[in-house]
Order: sequence, then C-alpha cells, then structure tokens
Amino acid sequence: MVLQDFYKILSEEKTSDSKYTFTILVNDKHEVFKGHFPGNPIMPGVCMIQIIKELSESITESALFMQTLTNVKFMALINPEATPELRLELDITKTEDDLVKVKNTTYFKDTVALKLSSAYKKL
Repeated sequence: MVLQDFYKILSEEKTSDSKYTFTILVNDKHEVFKGHFPGNPIMPGVCMIQIIKELSESITESALFMQTLTNVKFMALINPEATPELRLELDITKTEDDLVKVKNTTYFKDTVALKLSSAYKKL
C-alpha cells in the first residue's frame, strides 16, 4: 500500500473467470483528507486509481506498472465521512503481449462514482 492505513478490504469475491468484487472501507481520518479538502473531505481521484492498481496486483499476484488509462469518468464525489464503504467491480484480462487490462466500476451504495479502463505491464 502506498498510503498506509488508507483503506481496509472488507470482502473479496470472484464472480466469474475474470471478474472480482471488492468491498473496502476508506479511513475517513487519514491525513489525505485534511488537505483534500479541510472541512469537506473528498476522495482524490489519484487515490482511487491507486486502490484499483493495488487490488489488481493482489489478484494477479504481480507488481504492475500503468501503461494506459482510458475512459476515466468520475461520476460522483466520494465523501469518506458520509460513504466510507465502497464496492469496486474489476474485470481483469491478460493480453497476448502480457499486458493486464482492467475495467473498473466503483460504487458507494447504489451510486456509480467512477468508471475507468486501464492497462498495466507486469514488472
């Protein structure tokens, strides 16, 4: 974890050959939120991208380096005080050229907060 004590995995489920669902609990008291933003904490987009990378590394049991990030759509602000529990759905596939492709949709409650596609190179 790049950010120590930033989130905790509450559950992990493999829903098909390439699909996984994680439920995580964001630490709303983390230092990041003191600066982003004081009195109105909002999840930084870069932190969500890092969480997705770390979960993908856990699934693939490989260190990953981001090659591309496409179709990034932040659909709703994540306030860790109001909605600290997030559900991340990952669809992970490996290509012939040894890239790991990840499609993600992140939710709080029934609200879609983030959609993105990324490709990683195994290190």
